[in-house]
Amino acid sequence: MSDRLYADLTWLPRPPADFRARCRAVADAREPGRAVLALAQHALDENGLRRLADAIGRLRASGAPLAPLTSFKLGVLGNATLEPVVPALVASAARYGIALECVEADFGQTVQEALSPDSRMNRARPDAVLLALDHRGVALSAPPGDADASAAAVDDAVAFVRRVRDALREHGGARSIVQTIAPPAETLFGSFDRAIAGTPRSLTGAFNAALVDSLAATDDVLFDVAALAETVGLANWHSPKQWNVAKLSFDARMLPLYADHVGRIVGALRGKSRRCLILDLDNTVWGGVIGDDGLEGIVIGQGDATGEAFLDVQRAALALRERGVVLAVSSKNDDAVARSAFAGHPDMLLKADHIAVFQANWNDKATNIAAIAQELALGLDAMVFVDDNPVERGLVRELLPQVAVPELPDDPALYARTLAAAGYFEATAFSAEDRQRADFYRDNARRVALRGQAGDLRAYLASLEMKIVFSPFDATGRSRIAQLINKSNQFNVTTRRYDESDVAAFEADPSAFTLQVRLLDTFGDNGMIGVVICRPAAPETWEIDTWLMSCRVLGRGVEQMVLREILHHARANGIRRLTGTYLPTERNAMVREHYAKLGFRPVSGESPGPTTWELDAAAEVAAAPMEVDRSAFELSPA
Repeated sequence: MSDRLYADLTWLPRPPADFRARCRAVADAREPGRAVLALAQHALDENGLRRLADAIGRLRASGAPLAPLTSFKLGVLGNATLEPVVPALVASAARYGIALECVEADFGQTVQEALSPDSRMNRARPDAVLLALDHRGVALSAPPGDADASAAAVDDAVAFVRRVRDALREHGGARSIVQTIAPPAETLFGSFDRAIAGTPRSLTGAFNAALVDSLAATDDVLFDVAALAETVGLANWHSPKQWNVAKLSFDARMLPLYADHVGRIVGALRGKSRRCLILDLDNTVWGGVIGDDGLEGIVIGQGDATGEAFLDVQRAALALRERGVVLAVSSKNDDAVARSAFAGHPDMLLKADHIAVFQANWNDKATNIAAIAQELALGLDAMVFVDDNPVERGLVRELLPQVAVPELPDDPALYARTLAAAGYFEATAFSAEDRQRADFYRDNARRVALRGQAGDLRAYLASLEMKIVFSPFDATGRSRIAQLINKSNQFNVTTRRYDESDVAAFEADPSAFTLQVRLLDTFGDNGMIGVVICRPAAPETWEIDTWLMSCRVLGRGVEQMVLREILHHARANGIRRLTGTYLPTERNAMVREHYAKLGFRPVSGESPGPTTWELDAAAEVAAAPMEVDRSAFELSPA
């Protein structure tokens, strides 16, 4: 059955035979968080998810460290039984690097938990609340054929959900993860159901469209359960018997899939989505081995079932690139031979210009992937590697466990579907800058190559004709600012996380100084590459609450230019002193000496632990060779 591709999470490797013993053993692991992360990477059924969740619970109760998992507190409200859902959520979130703590409401207590300021849910102050409502949980009914009553029912149902969301925000400070509603499988008029007002199919369709519209101006997040149910089939999604017996809103077989999708969303909210797709070539992007079969012998193109399957892979890769995913190649091949297909095969959809980094050589795949990550200045946990060869997949999983490696089926016709089903690139927002990200990284790889040919660094930087643009936070950049704050791990001195509502609050706070930084050069626009937030601390003092930058612009003098800009505005606002704190994490060791390199003096703490630094606002910082544009501040003074 096609639904098993999804319900069984077939893109994940099967759990080991001793999975239960490994769950018990995580407490004795040197790094229990990493042990949990490794176990979560398997296709777990409901029992496996519960075992892993129990192991996480024991670690949490003992106070064991869960790093590198990132903490997230999730409230769960719904009209159905939640008891089997919560363990599945906890274990599935670990797959996406999240140490999830769930606050579960009692059965059917959605309204009471949301509206009461001192409810358990609101007192817990969760990071987000999952509104797990199905078609039974909203008052959505009208007489068939009555358009006015149907419209009123939809408006009332959307208003109900909005009221719950607003109350959770007001009383508990939480954003909501809001589900669309899967219609029942049963119909009244057959195919005519969708055309008749008041039918379940018509009502749920109108409700879902209105619900999406209601989220547009908020930072609440959509979970499209309706699309998920339609993907596996409504009759497979809904189980009348399980609802009648246990009040489960969907078939228990779908619990791993449902929980995995929630894990993806929570991971995306914490910046855990992948950003780079690395493709093998032979029998992955085309059929055959180009080194043996030659350019004319590889199978790709219309009119051949196998050739069209590989075209689907290329279309999927290009579609991901259109939404900002960076493409790279890692192939065991002669470089010139591998590139010949991109330049010379008439049916190739992928072109060399689509590929940010091209690694075709005889090194092992793990070595090449590490080189790709370094050249792109991305972490290995941003990488997805697709290869038809199970030996290569196993090698990369063993040597680079941070890299996501989907299991591929035997039939290449299912490669593209499997990659999409795996959900590595989950998004909670999409901006024009996201669309350009693949070009940013491709162009930066070219900059790196050019730099390798240059002997004089300053002359090289001057040749880039850089222009740095400084602006305060604004509504236009808000989504991207929040995205950077939640995704940046390496060049991030504090790794404090703020969502879009927090960013908006900084915009509106006259005592805060905010900075969004863009960089342009002769290769193009790098997009937003830096974010700074300063807060007033002691008298005449700004504390640098947040300073993060994209690693792809390091070594170009941007840090110095950002500090010059901070000092420029500090002096204009009567500030005499800057302070900055480095809060160490597993990923941000590269900025341990950030403040020291910029001339700050230490005032407390000791490396490698948290340290605080101070700089006189009268300090002078040498400029890098680039033009400065701060016209947005002239229009909107600091």
